[in-house]
Amino acid sequence: MAQTVGGTLWVVGLGMTLGSHLTPIARSAIEQSDMLFVAASHALVEQWVLGMNPNSRSLEPLYRAHPTRAQTYRTMQAVVMAEVRSGKTVCAAFYGHPGVFAAVPHRLIAQARDEGFAAHLEPGISAEPCLYADLGIDPGQYGCVQHEATRWLMAERAVDPQALLLLWQVGQAGDFDGLRTPSSCAQRQLLVDKLLRFYPSAHGVILYEAAVLPTHRHRASLTPLAALADCDFDAHVTLVVPPLEVDWCTSSAPESGR
Repeated sequence: MAQTVGGTLWVVGLGMTLGSHLTPIARSAIEQSDMLFVAASHALVEQWVLGMNPNSRSLEPLYRAHPTRAQTYRTMQAVVMAEVRSGKTVCAAFYGHPGVFAAVPHRLIAQARDEGFAAHLEPGISAEPCLYADLGIDPGQYGCVQHEATRWLMAERAVDPQALLLLWQVGQAGDFDGLRTPSSCAQRQLLVDKLLRFYPSAHGVILYEAAVLPTHRHRASLTPLAALADCDFDAHVTLVVPPLEVDWCTSSAPESGR
């Protein structure tokens, strides 16, 4: 729908690493908007972005205000759209790429356009391209399949073990109620049991985290699939499962960060 009313919405990506991944367009939208909302994955990143605009507000407290992700997402959408409807140029900045494994940005863009407001989604660097660069992986070599970990657990969907498999938000695998809580060992075991239908127990997998601060390196922990449930990792970790013909446990594994 063409713009018919006042108010403009920009949804922009912050990238993964503080200050390194911000595009000129995203920076301009952040600095020049009448109202800025920020959802960052790290407190230092959040404070840096909030300081770029005097009229800014963090969306992170909304996660603590509601018991489920669904309620949090509805509230986020409501508070941002209220400012757009008041006729302001509003920017909502999300970590990584705002259109990748992120529900609220897409809902905001769709609702704003449905209501006649101008809305633009500006891409950012997500964990995916960071992963390819950090681990030296070319997704075109074997093909690549990606899923959100809990949704993959809930779906009866086959796996192509000849392709690279990426499972996102594996630290919340088994969070079927959307409570945004870390997965338990038992919930992670459900993930392992399903993967064992397609891969041998000794198959090497990597738990990956992109660097958030420029002074840090990425993290990459190699483990046999059978030991995955006992590993300690947070909500933002990505599980990298190589094709069957690639055995990282007996050959040269991708370099691990420190």
